Amino acid sequence: MPIIRKSLLQLIFSGSFMKRWNDKLRPMELVEVDKQAHKMIAAWVLFVLNSEHLELQDRIKLGNDIVEGGIFEYLFRIVITDIKPPVFYRIKENPEHYRKLSKWVLKQLRPRLMPLGKEFWERLTEYHLNNDETSLDRKILEASHMYASYSEFKLLKHLNQPDDELDGIERNFIDRLESFSHLKGVSALLHSESTPLGRFADLCGRLRFQTRWSQTPRIPETSVLGHVFIVATFAWFFSLEKGACPLRRQNNFFTGLFHDIPELLTRDIISPVKKSDPTIGELIREYEEQEMESRIMAPLKENGYDQIADRLGYFLGVETGSEFDATAKVGGCAKKISTEELDARYNDDSYDPKDGELLKLCDHLAAFMEAYNAMQNGMTSPHLHQAYWRISQSYMEDPVVAGIHIGPLLADFE
Repeated sequence: MPIIRKSLLQLIFSGSFMKRWNDKLRPMELVEVDKQAHKMIAAWVLFVLNSEHLELQDRIKLGNDIVEGGIFEYLFRIVITDIKPPVFYRIKENPEHYRKLSKWVLKQLRPRLMPLGKEFWERLTEYHLNNDETSLDRKILEASHMYASYSEFKLLKHLNQPDDELDGIERNFIDRLESFSHLKGVSALLHSESTPLGRFADLCGRLRFQTRWSQTPRIPETSVLGHVFIVATFAWFFSLEKGACPLRRQNNFFTGLFHDIPELLTRDIISPVKKSDPTIGELIREYEEQEMESRIMAPLKENGYDQIADRLGYFLGVETGSEFDATAKVGGCAKKISTEELDARYNDDSYDPKDGELLKLCDHLAAFMEAYNAMQNGMTSPHLHQAYWRISQSYMEDPVVAGIHIGPLLADFE
């Protein structure tokens, strides 16, 4: 069974520090963890569209390969982040050179990842040393990577005129995306301004503009977009630790990835405001649901993307009332259940299960990491100390949550 430790959580969070496009003038800081979130949102869209013809088990396997492959690639890029893309692609063109680079990267990652167990390490090693770029999951991830990077480029290109690199960079993005035009949805993503699917993916990417803890100075500052990727990745690893079935692991990752999508429409309203009065909390929830339906769900459904809208609704808990409800499909309908029922009865792909309590834990743990790292970097705001203390104490009092022994893990941060 995998063992989640402080070193792994810090490794996942470290993408919040990693600047992108740091040789260009930028309208804002662009960081690795935001790009990875946007990439995996695009990958989910392409996964849904390109798996409709598959049998259930093949579809589940593809989804899990995409999630785990995306995490493998993120861990790889954390190590090589200072290598400019043109240099990296030149290395990748030479199999011998790329293999040497991969072995070096794996050596750097090994101390932090070995506690996850032999099987995980073997999958990671196989992924990077035996690079099969012809598989559907690799194609989806590569297309999504290009889309997310091109989205960043479009934010900064007008600020960097004149720059003799810009035309070549943009042409490369377009050519590489067009090479994946055989995948359903890629053309729509490429023309994001004029297609409903492209507008949805672009809208999700705008979560990078929303800074968390906006009234509290922090180093690093984190966006809502980066936060959801951290929550999703935590959820994946804790799902492995719990022994969750393949579809449950996948659902937990994507629910984590989309759980703050309503904040596109309401902004990041802090918990004390939401909880200040039941009426206010209910009013905010009602407004979120109305805006989600009119601005996201309806345009998708009206343009033939019912499956994407329905699946997104399942992740967001539209039928049960909350994205943090443990849920299983019974008789074709979403049923709110307890974590105990989920573990004992519904931990099977046939029930399309997803966690609630575990995802709430990951959401809190991501906020804890934000406060902890800010304080480690010299920030002394009372809000940070209060958040750090409140979250750590709440889980110290009840150290086992959703079957996860969280108390000893948090004790590592003291």
